[in-house]
Amino acid sequence: MTSKKIKNMLVYILVIIVAALVALPFIWMVVSAFKSQRELFAYPPTFFPTEWKWENFTEAASRGSISFWAMFLNSMKIAVPSTLFNVIFSSLAGYAFARLRFPGRDKIFMCFLAAMMVPFVITLIPRFLLFRDLGFYDTYVPLIVPAMFGTPFSIFLTRQFFMTLPKELEEAAIVDGCSHVRIWWQIFMPLCKPIISTLTVFQFQSSYNDFMGPIIYIATDAKFTVQMGLSSFRNSFTSRYDLIMAGSILALIPIIILFVCCQKYIVRGIAMSGMKG
Repeated sequence: MTSKKIKNMLVYILVIIVAALVALPFIWMVVSAFKSQRELFAYPPTFFPTEWKWENFTEAASRGSISFWAMFLNSMKIAVPSTLFNVIFSSLAGYAFARLRFPGRDKIFMCFLAAMMVPFVITLIPRFLLFRDLGFYDTYVPLIVPAMFGTPFSIFLTRQFFMTLPKELEEAAIVDGCSHVRIWWQIFMPLCKPIISTLTVFQFQSSYNDFMGPIIYIATDAKFTVQMGLSSFRNSFTSRYDLIMAGSILALIPIIILFVCCQKYIVRGIAMSGMKG
């Protein structure tokens, strides 16, 4: 066996070990979702349950003031429009920063980059006071509007991706009389499946998994999201970790489906947007 084959074999073994370590918490969560509360704290611990508790999923889906499916629908009411508008407006802004020439373009873009460095907690109280005074407390508006007009990170990714596209496409379209909006929609957007898929996964996951936002702005039980529902399994007296694990598995399903559908574009989208190391 040559030294190159030995080196490749060692690399594969290392990759397998690292992948197993990364996947172990997820596998433990899946297995724990089928255990009883007593068995979760049994000593010595067991990896596989002695009795598979399938009823954990039905109990997690129906326990609480509203059902899991109602909370799932509420989460979709936030995640879907946030993702849709974020992709549209971020791509528009990214096209403008990458292709249009206007005074102060680079300085404005630097301001967007600087906004990425501002922690969320800094703007938490002013944003809450603003939406409360506008009458949007206990609605989904404060959770959707901030993402509707694009986020600094999304605009940065789309701008970097648009800069990789050849200028000849744009120049030929301008010669044919196309406006910039038409160039963005009919020429550039069909070529942007990688970055659109990447932004869709990032924004959907961020909105869907958001816990801080809903717990600040939502007060009515009927408007609870999935993440707020999972937190209801913990209280001052007891925590149903078996139901938390089962509910977490149910909550992961849409994100896993979305990632599987978009995975072939994600790596290419990140690499072509300049995020590759």
